[in-house]
Amino acid sequence: MTQAPRLTRSAPAARPGIVHLGPGAFFRAFNAVYTEEAMQAEGGDWGIIAVSLRSAAARDQMGPQGGVFTSVTLGAGEMEPRVIGSVVDVLVAPEDPAAVIAAMADPAVKVVSLTVTEKGYCHAPATGALNLGHPDIAHDLAHPDAPRSAAGFIVAALAARRASGAAPFTVLSCDNLPSNGALARATVVEFAAQMDADQRGGDLAEWITQNVPFPATMVDRITPATTGADIAKVAEATGRYDPACVLHEGFRQWVIEDDFAAGRPAWEAAGAQFVASVEAHEVMKLRCLNGTHSTLAYLGYLAGYETIAEAVADAHFAALCTHLWQEEIIPTLQQPVGEDLPAYCRGLMARYRDPSIRHRTWQIAMDGSQKLPQRLLGTIADNLAMGRKPRGLALAVAGWMRYVGGVDEAGREIDVCDPLAADLRAASDGAEGSAAKVAALLAQRAVFDADLAANETLRALLVEAYERLATKGVKATLREMAGDMTSG
Repeated sequence: MTQAPRLTRSAPAARPGIVHLGPGAFFRAFNAVYTEEAMQAEGGDWGIIAVSLRSAAARDQMGPQGGVFTSVTLGAGEMEPRVIGSVVDVLVAPEDPAAVIAAMADPAVKVVSLTVTEKGYCHAPATGALNLGHPDIAHDLAHPDAPRSAAGFIVAALAARRASGAAPFTVLSCDNLPSNGALARATVVEFAAQMDADQRGGDLAEWITQNVPFPATMVDRITPATTGADIAKVAEATGRYDPACVLHEGFRQWVIEDDFAAGRPAWEAAGAQFVASVEAHEVMKLRCLNGTHSTLAYLGYLAGYETIAEAVADAHFAALCTHLWQEEIIPTLQQPVGEDLPAYCRGLMARYRDPSIRHRTWQIAMDGSQKLPQRLLGTIADNLAMGRKPRGLALAVAGWMRYVGGVDEAGREIDVCDPLAADLRAASDGAEGSAAKVAALLAQRAVFDADLAANETLRALLVEAYERLATKGVKATLREMAGDMTSG
């Protein structure tokens, strides 16, 4: 069979106004689409220079196409493809870090945005502090002109802008993290402070604190990883071969704190919501969506379900989600302006059930050590403070503990993709029995803070849940717990 001709740019590219770190599937399904629509509606020079901090894959996929790619909306068994042209260049940081710094230092660039995932902030998830012992941070402090980390590049570019007298850019975190703007600010300022200390009296950190906005955001669009079969289907539907294509659900939501140094695209023309504070929206999404997504990922994977849709097709998994929302998550939330929390959760279940969105449990389970504090542990802490026993959330954490043990219910090895995978496996393997394994994993301070780990109510719930999962399996555990989970 002859391969379809490659997708190429057919219209002039916009002038760049944004540099984006982390041009993965979510960026293409989300930021790039919003920016394309904003420019179509209101104009402006907001072309995106996309920067990969690690792999050359995005450049190799989009570069020969002039940066364009196909965005495919899935739903009702149909595909709706459209070509997105907001990306105007793709750089690979390890190949030429100086070129990345130069692009970010260009005064025409008004926004530097990020989708680098939790681990890209090189922080300790349990505390939010910059991990000065992280290999990339240590490297960047020693070699500030050739950084590897997001913080290293941002600080290098801001230092260049300050030295040239150019105005700063806005740093816009678009990762699924609570207070992502504050986290980005803390890691960047701490990195700059370390550089100041090394230079004996510099004041770059203070300049950043006084001049650089770090608005918070809440982002939401389910975006499964693109497969070779997906690329073939898109080529068949469009007549163009596009290895950079991305598939996603129709739903999307972007809530942004309106705090920018030097302008921004008219993202509101594409449906973004600009607010004074994002906090209530981001906590709603992290706990309601990401919390249940992680629950379904760990327990679903252990039970043999490949996708979220397959998991919630099991009535006991769907019932667990409903229990979590009604009894353990919503009671901890402040309802955001314009939202109806029960209706929001019903909408989530409808999104989960869509079989055209093949969101793999293994994909969602990645980097759990970085995700647990934001998605599950904060909700658990709030329940405990309210005098409630979060049995469902404890079961989710016990599922993670079983998952990072590296062996599924059929005795097969699990490919645990996590920056702490080796440490977590060693902790689990080095303990005998459910109580000891739970204790060993609770002792991982990169994940669990000391106060939560010492809570006897939580420890008892985790040991009970872990023992059930270990001896009876996920499905039998959910059947047995169906009755008592309604007790809260």
